[in-house]
Amino acid sequence: MADKKSPADWNLEYDLQKRIRPLAEHAPWVLRITDHKDKPAPVFIVKKRFLPNGDARADGKPSGSPYLKEQGLLYGQSLRRCLPVIRAIAGRVFDDAGVPLELHRFFSNGRITFRGNLPLDEEAGAKLSLIFKLQERMKDMDRVELIARRVERFSREEATYWLSRATQYGVEANRWALAGMRIMLGGQPEDKAVRHMLEKLRG
Repeated sequence: MADKKSPADWNLEYDLQKRIRPLAEHAPWVLRITDHKDKPAPVFIVKKRFLPNGDARADGKPSGSPYLKEQGLLYGQSLRRCLPVIRAIAGRVFDDAGVPLELHRFFSNGRITFRGNLPLDEEAGAKLSLIFKLQERMKDMDRVELIARRVERFSREEATYWLSRATQYGVEANRWALAGMRIMLGGQPEDKAVRHMLEKLRG
């Protein structure tokens, strides 16, 4: 016997089909929730929309079709620790009319069953990309969560600036920028102040 959908489920499905999927087709960033066979499900991937020739234009029109390029991914224990922050960031994304999309409904604190793309604005995309990149290869989950919570508090301008510092200056400079930001935002490994600061940010 098939499960009956609640009114909330029907409303979510309606929003997905009528508002959210159409926006995801041209949003500057998207959050893709998917499965990878070599990683624990789900996997969150943040992608940015690019033009094939950068911003080059011909006859006043974009040159070629836009495409999405991965800018970071998150899964497993790091995803579980960062999920409240991701929900907060995604919950502040609006449609073109200024109506909240309430994207956090698609990945509540329970089991995440949704698979697909969700539209993000510049601020949400930059913040999530920065969080996803900074947590790579970090083993201390307190530091991972602390970094995520501090990035969430960035302004749009701060998030885009620091993301550019970590992605647009060459392999070595990008690596140094990420290493420096991990210390700036998350302290040193085994620093007891990390737990204290994290508890303050959790409220």
